[in-house]
This record gives sequence, structure tokens and C-alpha cells, in this order.
Amino acid sequence: YFCLLIFNRKTGEPPLINGWIPYLGKALIFRKDAFKFLLDQQKKLGDIFTVHIAGRYITFIMDPFQYVYVIRNSKQLEFHEFADKMASKTFDYPALSKGKFPDLKENLHRIYQYLQGKPLDIISDHMMKNLQDIFEWKCSHATDWETEKMYKFCCSVMFEASFVTLYGRVPAADGHKVISEIRDKFIKFDASFPYLAANIPIELLGATKKVRKELIHHFLLQNMTKWLGGSKVVQARQDIFEKYELLGDYDKAAHHFAFLWASVGNTIPATFWAMYYLLRHPEALAAVRDEIDHLLQSTGQERGPTYNIHLTREQLDNLVYLESALNESLRMCSSSMNIRISQEDFVLKLEGNQEVGLRKGDWIALYPQILHMDPEVYEDPKEYKFDRYIENGKKKTTFYKAGRKLKYFLMPFGSGISMCPGRFLAMNEMKMFLFLLLAHFDVELAENKAVRLDNSRMGLGILLPDVDIAFRYKLRS
Repeated sequence: YFCLLIFNRKTGEPPLINGWIPYLGKALIFRKDAFKFLLDQQKKLGDIFTVHIAGRYITFIMDPFQYVYVIRNSKQLEFHEFADKMASKTFDYPALSKGKFPDLKENLHRIYQYLQGKPLDIISDHMMKNLQDIFEWKCSHATDWETEKMYKFCCSVMFEASFVTLYGRVPAADGHKVISEIRDKFIKFDASFPYLAANIPIELLGATKKVRKELIHHFLLQNMTKWLGGSKVVQARQDIFEKYELLGDYDKAAHHFAFLWASVGNTIPATFWAMYYLLRHPEALAAVRDEIDHLLQSTGQERGPTYNIHLTREQLDNLVYLESALNESLRMCSSSMNIRISQEDFVLKLEGNQEVGLRKGDWIALYPQILHMDPEVYEDPKEYKFDRYIENGKKKTTFYKAGRKLKYFLMPFGSGISMCPGRFLAMNEMKMFLFLLLAHFDVELAENKAVRLDNSRMGLGILLPDVDIAFRYKLRS
């Protein structure tokens, strides 16, 4: 039996769940099913409690009305140092916060302006063109029904389109093959990502260290300069790295590899779930396809492998059924833990005169999956409802709990200072993938089996499927 030890703490500190295994605390039970564990503790202890997990004391704030007080306290509750430490260990580059690289973190952060506004339109247009090239290539083979594994399909299309959009085309005659080789290594590395994030030494993870090194070598300057037509965001990152003499060639390459992982590590599984749920629900598929066909007709664009489809940001944004279906799959498959670290001993003031005493180094965590699966906010939360985010034909942005309007109701991309800077591009990419897939192909599942969420990435972003599933596609007549 796991015994629950709740010690008396300093005044104002939440109840502590310690576990009976020294150092590990509740790590094993948390890793097995964080969602169930947190709900159980909430029932016993209320909306604020601290859990001892692998030497860390993590205070969970479970009430979504209190999220805003954590998010706005970015001075005392820091995120970037934690993210920097984790990323530098995972991707093998020196930590930015060591003082060796003055302003590098700020300079890199400034570059995210290339993923917003007008520059976002440019990079989205490139992504659309690259996706169309890949779909055109698929079309040339799909004269009759073609059967493929869905996750593998999403991975191959999204990885190649993202790679070419960000880093440029590999000019070799076998450019496809080179990118496929990088993708295969990427998948191997990605399988170890949860262990690296959990601080397990890479030496204990089989071939992962060798694979990571090979991946990083692809991004050495002598290789990257051969690639044609890369993005401004990657070029700007290169220019900044060149200003830091203490940053070695390998370190710069490791940064580029980390950026690739950030670009596709969550987008690929999110694309899979969006496609899977649409194919599982014929009425959703029909509604989204109607919307796509209507847009093509109203803009006088032909569909088919030889026609180039062009979509403006406004047109993409106005596809309310596509966006709602995508948001609904994100609600169901995202499991990110929003972490902040207390920079000093201080008292966090919350709504309703509540206060939480925090010690320097304590972690505060929000776990939005609890909100996403709250039956008070989302009726029948385990059911996929493709039009959940639509009201009277328009985007629905008001959700309630206990009769009160929520400021935060869907959080697949994190929150506040830890919000994913590439979220607008990611949404565009997934919409464009689904748009082109449904414009060009008839698509259906080729086997009838349930695909479930694999919980091994709980707290780290989008959950992967526990198995792959076959689907069929052929050119639409």
C-alpha cells in the first residue's frame, strides 16, 4: 500500500503529499497516471496541495480561476531558467544562463517576431507550397486506393514540409531520402525524449546519445549552407550564433536541432489526432470537407494535384469547423504541465483572500488537462464533439465553470511567459495539412480499432497514440 503522509508545514503552506520512498516520493504513481493521481488528491485536499516528486516539491493549483494569479506573477515565478536547463541537457548545448553568452537568450527570443504578423504569412505560404508539393507527389501514386499507417503518414508529410520550410531544400538528387534519414533518427531520439526530460542520464538510454550526435551533425554550418531557400527565422538564429565566439560549431548545430524538435515534436502527434478523430466521425469529416469545398468554390480555385491552392490568413481563420475540430482534438490529446519556479520565499496571493506560502526553489504547476476534461466546463468531456468551439456559426470563446466565465479554457500551448512562440505557425500548418488532405483525397479508416493516448508523455505536451492505425486514400473524382 502507498501510505499518504501529510505533514504539518509552515503557516500558509499547502498540505504536502510526501510518499514513503525517499527521494522518489510520489514519482512512480505520478508517472503512471498523473491525471488520475491529481484528481484523487484534489478530492481529498482541495484545490492547492504540494507533491514530493523525485526530490522536487511541486505545488499544484487546480482551480482554473486561480491560473491568472500564477501567470501574471512572472517576476517571482520564473520559467525561462528551468526551460533553459532542461533544453541544454536534452539537446546537448551549454546553458544560456551561465553568463558566458550575454543577451543570447533575449536575442533568440526577439527572433520569434518572424513567427507573427506579416512574416508569419510568408512562412505559412512557403509551408503551404511545400505541403502541396508533397501531396502532389502522393497524388501521382494514388490512382486507386492506397493504404498507409496514419501516424507514419502524418509524420512523413509534416516532417518533410516543416524541414524544407524552415531549413531549406536539400539540393542532392535524393533530397527526399536525406530528409527521410534525418526523420528516422529524429523518431528514435524522440522516443527517448520523456526520459531525458525526466533527467535520466543519456548514457542509460541505449543508442540515444549516438543518434543525438548524428542528428546534431546534420546542422553543422558546412551542411546547412548547402540547403537552399531556408526561412528568415533560421537565418536570423544563425546570424545571432555567429556573434558568440564562445559558442562552438557543435553547440550552434545543437541549437538548430533543438529548434527542429520544438517545431515538429508536438505538431506531428497533434496532426495525427486531428486526422484520426475526423475519420472516426463521418459527420465531422463531412462538415469540414463542405467548408473546404465552399471556400475553394467561392474563391474560384480548382482542386486537384496540378492546381496550386492559395489561402490567406483570413481565409484560414474563417474555416470555423476546421478550427473547432482541430481545437477539440487538441483539448483531448494535450497534456502539458505549466511550470514556474519561485525565485524567493514569498506569499502568492490568490482570489478569495487565499494565500500560498512558497519557498525559494519551490515549483508551482498548472495542469490544464484537468480543465480540458472538466465536465462542468465541457459537457461529456471524453466525447469528441467537432463543433464544440462554434456558436451560431461563429467561433465560441466563452466557457463557464460554476456559472462564471473562464479566462482560460483551452491551453494546449502553455500559458503566459511559457506560451509556445510558434503556436500560430503550428495551427496554420495543421489546418493546411487537413485542408489539402481533404481537398485532394477521399480518406477512410482501413481497420476498426480504438487508438488510445499513450500516457508516457504526460505533462510534456501532446500525447502520442499507443498504436498506429491503417487508413486508405485515393484521389477525389
